[in-house]
Amino acid sequence: MKRKIVRRHAAPAREFTVRVPASTANLGAGFDCFGLALELYLEVRARLAPDKIKRGRVVVSGEGAVWLPAGADNLIVRAMQFVAEREGFVLPPLSLEVRNAIPLQRGLGSSGAAIVAGAVLSAAIARKKIPSQQLLRYAAEIEGHSDNVAAALLGGWVTIVNTPEGPVVLRQAWPAEIRVVVVCPEMQLDTENARAILTKEVPREDAVFNLQRTALFSAALARHRYDLIGEAMRDRLHQTQRQSLVPGLAEALAIPPQPGLLGIALSGAGPSILALTTDRHKEVGDAIVAAFAQRGLRSVPRVLGIARRGAQIL
Repeated sequence: MKRKIVRRHAAPAREFTVRVPASTANLGAGFDCFGLALELYLEVRARLAPDKIKRGRVVVSGEGAVWLPAGADNLIVRAMQFVAEREGFVLPPLSLEVRNAIPLQRGLGSSGAAIVAGAVLSAAIARKKIPSQQLLRYAAEIEGHSDNVAAALLGGWVTIVNTPEGPVVLRQAWPAEIRVVVVCPEMQLDTENARAILTKEVPREDAVFNLQRTALFSAALARHRYDLIGEAMRDRLHQTQRQSLVPGLAEALAIPPQPGLLGIALSGAGPSILALTTDRHKEVGDAIVAAFAQRGLRSVPRVLGIARRGAQIL
């Protein structure tokens, strides 16, 4: 007698966890071109929530726990729904547990990380293999720009070019010996306000100035010409205009060369300031802390490595 084969489908997973790195952008001259993922993380656990009381609940701990939305207005939830609608599937009832180590509105890609977390979770829950390029398009559409979301999604150092078909991203090797000292002041700065202050037109010589240094930055890192990094991080397109929004930025950019310091720049739209270093990380951080202190701001330095991996389901 022939045995009847019964195929059993695996029960759907009842929870999913995604981890997404923080990121910085621009690195001085590379305005809206460069993104760099940092070893500071947002972690989100999504659980199926058949219990009506728990449906839609978002519990946040860590940075921003006091004021981040705890329901449908949360950016992670909005990103999840955005991807679901674009891909044509319906998410099951869920609750989210968010553990966030990324300071909000400090130029460290907190919103980009939230958007990427939502996009990746949405695909995982629906068991859809959405290509990373498509996830990046969705994330960039929500965020409004591509640099932070590209770094958060893919990890490492990325160069981004926006095209009518969507962002084109190239990951490049980042030297293991270069770390990022990030100094976060006790103030917040909305990215929209930081962008609104920028002029819509710039002199040709300023555009050429930045083009030259953006190209130099990539070449100098590739050839380990660290003596050129400081020059390559100089900028005329955004940092000068943002000095009025970031007390201490002018003072930080004027910090003289010292051993281990390669260059200093505003982190993303600010107000955090970063330095690329090979040594004496604490001393460099203390110098930037002193620059903020000159303008009456307290600040916290962090020495961070590069997150070689981007968003991942744990």
